[in-house]
Amino acid sequence: MNKLEYYTPDDIPREIRAYETNVKQLGVGKSGKVGILDLELQTDNAGKTVITKQFSQVPLQIQRALYPERSLPGMAYLYVISPSGGILQGDRYRTDILLKNKAAAHMTTQGATRIYSMNSNSASQMLNITVDKNCYFEYIPDQIIPYKNSRYYQKVNLDVHDNSTLIYSEILTPGRVAMGESFEYDICFLRTHSKNQDKKIRFLENTKIKPKKQRLKDFGILGDYKITGTVYVLTRKENVIELENAINENIKNTKKVSAGTSILPDESGIIIRILGNKTDSIFDMIFKILEISRKKILGASFSKIRKN
Repeated sequence: MNKLEYYTPDDIPREIRAYETNVKQLGVGKSGKVGILDLELQTDNAGKTVITKQFSQVPLQIQRALYPERSLPGMAYLYVISPSGGILQGDRYRTDILLKNKAAAHMTTQGATRIYSMNSNSASQMLNITVDKNCYFEYIPDQIIPYKNSRYYQKVNLDVHDNSTLIYSEILTPGRVAMGESFEYDICFLRTHSKNQDKKIRFLENTKIKPKKQRLKDFGILGDYKITGTVYVLTRKENVIELENAINENIKNTKKVSAGTSILPDESGIIIRILGNKTDSIFDMIFKILEISRKKILGASFSKIRKN
């Protein structure tokens, strides 16, 4: 495998490939166009989750682990940072995260994922998360903001052991609304795959939005809403029914967003869809789901400590 293949998804959809023309700016694969983050997390002899392997290449970096949770003093909080401020045309990002040996961690991003305007080519990001036996991981990044004329492909691979837990979320906004941009990007294609330790498929999901060619306000798409949020709770089968009931009980009367849950095949987890018109309201719902899930699975509280 050459370097370009390493940080480029092997299944880029034809809708994205259609934009792969000659790049007028710095070419794909050049220095500064490739972000790589490779992390391994394990517990040490004191039961504290620490980084045991770390490699990064700008524009992706990781801050040192923090431990702000009183109820879970060994849980590592990790913050992905990028000095570039956003993703440009021709950029290729790849992140690999491995948890093992009973590791417990919460990861988020420094800020929103901004997809800048493009006049040729596209941008892609790969995220590979592996959660080994008896581990617990929360990956709650900030929202995706596609700028006018941007093209973005994101592939997420979630490999989660049947006896572990991963809570993963993503939020997609309509764009730079404050700048008068709303659904003016070319395409945003989000692909999420999940398997267990035996390579058994948990779920496959594709989300493709081409706002210039779709009627997003139609019933069954977005309707009166502009922001979408998704949470996947992949956990032990014995937790699923009770956990979904608890989540449903807490979201059924909310007025700021519209949300619903579904149990994944073979009761391997829960998917929660959230629609709203304010990012903060979507995050409030995600935090509530985290609070409920962490209490059920770990018997611990969630302090909502994220950023200064």
